[in-house]
Amino acid sequence: MVELFVPGRLCLFGEHSDWAGKYRSMNSEIVPGAAIVTGIEQGIYATAETSSTFRITSSASEITSEWEDFECRMDGPTLKDIARSGNFFSYCAGVASYMLEWYKVGGVHIHLTKMDMPMKRGLSSSAAICVLVCRAFNQLYRLNLNTMGEMNIAYWGELRTQSRCGRLDQACAFGVNPVKMSFDGEEVSVEQFNIQKPLYWVFANLNSSKDTIRILADLNRAYPFAETQEEREEQKALGEINQEIVSRAISYMREGRDEQLGALMTEAQSVFDRMVAPMSPVQLASPKLHEILSDPSVQRLTFGGKGVGSQGDGSVQFLARSQETQQELVSLLGEKGLSAYKFTIRPRHTIRKAIIPVAGFGTRLYPETRFLKKDFFPVVDTDNQVKPVILVLLEECLAAGIDEICLVLGSKEEREQYRLFFETKLSQEHLSKLAKEKVAYEEHILEIGKKLHYVYQTEKRGFGDAVYRCAEFAGNDPVLLLLGDTLYRSHSNKCCALQFIEAYEKYNKPMVSISEVSLEKVSYYGIISGKWADGQQNVLEMSGICEKPTVAYAEEHLGVETASQGKKYYHVFGQYILTQEVFAQLARNISDGLLSDRGEVELTTALEQVREKSGMMAVRLDGEMFDMGLPEEFRNTLANFGR
Repeated sequence: MVELFVPGRLCLFGEHSDWAGKYRSMNSEIVPGAAIVTGIEQGIYATAETSSTFRITSSASEITSEWEDFECRMDGPTLKDIARSGNFFSYCAGVASYMLEWYKVGGVHIHLTKMDMPMKRGLSSSAAICVLVCRAFNQLYRLNLNTMGEMNIAYWGELRTQSRCGRLDQACAFGVNPVKMSFDGEEVSVEQFNIQKPLYWVFANLNSSKDTIRILADLNRAYPFAETQEEREEQKALGEINQEIVSRAISYMREGRDEQLGALMTEAQSVFDRMVAPMSPVQLASPKLHEILSDPSVQRLTFGGKGVGSQGDGSVQFLARSQETQQELVSLLGEKGLSAYKFTIRPRHTIRKAIIPVAGFGTRLYPETRFLKKDFFPVVDTDNQVKPVILVLLEECLAAGIDEICLVLGSKEEREQYRLFFETKLSQEHLSKLAKEKVAYEEHILEIGKKLHYVYQTEKRGFGDAVYRCAEFAGNDPVLLLLGDTLYRSHSNKCCALQFIEAYEKYNKPMVSISEVSLEKVSYYGIISGKWADGQQNVLEMSGICEKPTVAYAEEHLGVETASQGKKYYHVFGQYILTQEVFAQLARNISDGLLSDRGEVELTTALEQVREKSGMMAVRLDGEMFDMGLPEEFRNTLANFGR
């Protein structure tokens, strides 16, 4: 049995741009859509287990007494008939039919235990149940779908019903976190980002009415080709202006500029009223919405507000000034006869800094490295873009919520290559030859450059020495350490670095990431020993680190007992979380002249010393590592990393 929770979702910025961006497949002049979507704290809770049938039951007190349990055969035609029926279970059956058709799964029994999200109020309750059904099949039948896979299947499953959902509805799959969604024809991409401080949102049902079908029909008249001035205004508002608003909103959220974010909500509503609403003047006049938005007693408690979803007199959202005013606003809106809910978007992680040493000569990749540092070797990433290795690593950091990255270079001359790549704008002639989405990506690269710090290891005194040169950058904060010649590909919706950081926040001890290795290959790696600290056997309480042991020694001393598969062996996966204790130990070792046989300062030595004093954890990550340091491994990376 598995426990599941899928939240409702709210579109903070970018409503309507999902379907508008889809028209790019017919008119390439249309600007791609962009939206910021977040899960909320209310949603659907359930348990799920395998079954011979497709069955949905409930003990949720929030569901009305009219509820009747549902059960049917796991049969394609039967499920498709139910999907077309239009009742509540049609959404569930649509997804189940898709799973059966493409994955040949058995049945499931889903039992709803709680449902505290308001239905049909712009929160995509139908999308939430679709994601929940897909996730139940995914987990119970070990399909190894990532979150994008679950999101897409929930979408295609819902399309088998009478519903015509938008592409942003299923963003609830990403949990109670804000994401940026981009819509380019049939292509949909999702970018997770972190925020600097809590944002206190309030959502309210206006208890009025609107005709969403009429709104969409009216607005679709402007696509794919605008013929009138009103239609051109709508395309501009949902295209280039929306892109600019979404970009600013993400910056404000990342930088903790809540007052500016609230003002941007008000600005976005003004743009919508001026440039989009005239296309559907009856439905988008929205008198109730504007009455609430302009209410002085509401404005006193908020930084700003705007409509929700398709807009109109359906729902409204506000950014409250504080946690206290958030509660005041809920009460005030209740007094005005509205059903109001609060939800808070919180920073996800405590680790905001990362270190990447790239000072090595790359002698094993000679002669190419006599001209180009290996951190600038090109690889094809999973988004099918050709990128230098260092850019892939930096994007791994950003996906994990890292704000500042310190690079250890071998000389100040190497800094010039980074300046040219991350800080220098392309010429206008070069930019003019790029597609619009590539121009936007160029801005993304320059934004990364603003997060970079540099230190120099001019004398190669080992990995520990390179790391220690970042001690001032780290300060008293825990930091993420990535190897400069190793790439990581996650098997889940969370990048490897994000999985690692979340594990650290449960244990608050220095950590090493690990991956299984065969006994025959232990002599190539640093091997970690210990005992499992959790029931899932993902977190290891370390008892030692041994650098490149013999097979005989590892077999006798370094095997880790597992619940059902005997002894396993684990090597360092290439990611570390270092605390102030590790930097202090490195300082002592450097001061005492504690060097390896090669005359180098070893990070492994310092880690083992810290482990002996205060303990250390190792974490298995759900992903793969790709080594760039050896020709044969580089060949494998080129062939398989971006797949």
